[in-house]
Amino acid sequence: MPAQNASGGYSLNMIATPPPAEPQYITVSAILFDPVEERPRIISVTCRPSHKPTEGICPVPMVHNHFPDGLSEGIVLTQGLNGEPLRFPLHLWYSPTALQKSSPVNRAIYHITSGAAPKAWCGAVIVLKFNGSRRQGYADAGSNDLPALSAYFLAYK
Repeated sequence: MPAQNASGGYSLNMIATPPPAEPQYITVSAILFDPVEERPRIISVTCRPSHKPTEGICPVPMVHNHFPDGLSEGIVLTQGLNGEPLRFPLHLWYSPTALQKSSPVNRAIYHITSGAAPKAWCGAVIVLKFNGSRRQGYADAGSNDLPALSAYFLAYK
């Protein structure tokens, strides 16, 4: 029952209820190696919160629309030029089926490696940058990340 105040009226304590928690989507800059473009370019990628314990706490990049069959796999690059550890590891997403489906060789990767990469990369490749070595979130990737990526493409067999 509400308390009666001195003037004979009743006072009612109102407590503001916060709105329901909405998942926090974030958008970061990523590098797109488009198979039909000569140079990589910066794109925006939306990441959703992880829903499963197996996904950890890192947001999940929504990159499926860049791959024709919606399938993508990821590789984490932890070393850069000359085997130096990367302070901000890179998360490379690619299509595991692009080579089998005779997708075109990725011209942007061919260009940054001057055609010297031992493996021909096919289909799109998207690169996100982790915000630290613990890989719990993403930061904006940019042109400063290209030397480490070029070294990776040149070393990958």
